[in-house]
Amino acid sequence: MIRGASLRGFGRLVEELGGDPGEFMGRFAIPPEALTSEEGLVPIAGHDLMLDAVARDLRCPDFGLRLACGQDLSILGRLALAIQASSTVAEALECASRFMFVHSPALSIGVEPDPRRRREVVALTYRKDLRESPYSPQAMELGLGLFHQVASALVGSLAGLRSVELPHQPLSPVSRYTEFFGVDVKFGCRSAALRVERRLLDMEFRSADAAIRRLAVEYLAGHHTDPERLVSTHVRRALTGSVGTTPATIAHIARLLAMHPRTLQRRLAAESTGFEEILDDVRRDLALRYITTTDLPLGQVAAMAGFTGQSGLSHAVRRWQGASPSEVRRRVRGTS
Repeated sequence: MIRGASLRGFGRLVEELGGDPGEFMGRFAIPPEALTSEEGLVPIAGHDLMLDAVARDLRCPDFGLRLACGQDLSILGRLALAIQASSTVAEALECASRFMFVHSPALSIGVEPDPRRRREVVALTYRKDLRESPYSPQAMELGLGLFHQVASALVGSLAGLRSVELPHQPLSPVSRYTEFFGVDVKFGCRSAALRVERRLLDMEFRSADAAIRRLAVEYLAGHHTDPERLVSTHVRRALTGSVGTTPATIAHIARLLAMHPRTLQRRLAAESTGFEEILDDVRRDLALRYITTTDLPLGQVAAMAGFTGQSGLSHAVRRWQGASPSEVRRRVRGTS
């Protein structure tokens, strides 16, 4: 999932491009209230696929970058307060890295060694967990573009920015990227990153306030549980890696997690969920991913999502989406 705040400015920008925001949101099962209630959560797969579809259908290859221009740090909600109150860039990045799951568990940022092996440079990375949803070029450009804008606003300018790296090939003319970021942009890289001079990590914020930061961090830690600490997260990942290849049984997953099946059931119940519920979610995510992002025959999709036959897939998709697999595929691609 991802907070609806990520769609701030989406409706206005789509309308400026001559499109209908409601049509796109309906196509990807994004609730209309996501445009007005930024605290709500929406499926990140649908969110990202929608961005790619808007860029394609409205012939706006720099849609992600344009959307980033209308956003700022405040889309992170209470996390923004903790970041702004940090004393240095390094402390702000540590806070953002620790609590990014509040915005979306599928996204992460970090400080890593320079991929170009310059000792005086570090990489501020922006990653998406592809176990959660497919790679989206537009969503990646939105995220990295926003990361750049936030960093520039916090430190006054990014005079120490050396270059920008993107995993995909350019969607727009390269000049559009250099205009946006103000530096050289490299494509086909291992991860998305802002390469900055290491000295920037020690820059101090004028907005630093230790008391406010402590209160904000205490609130985040007290009201949000890191998904990495949940048994349900590990069950979901184990199922994602095994559905379609091995039996999707609680006994099998319990063995993978070195637990007794009854212990696993109790742990999941304590997290207000259950094995069958997680299995249904995983099958849904896998099936809809293959249906909407590939041209695989539906019989193959059924097998890869752990169904015994295509009829099982069809019944499940109708339950999830109110339409057949073929109808969902056509709807997402905007074809009749």
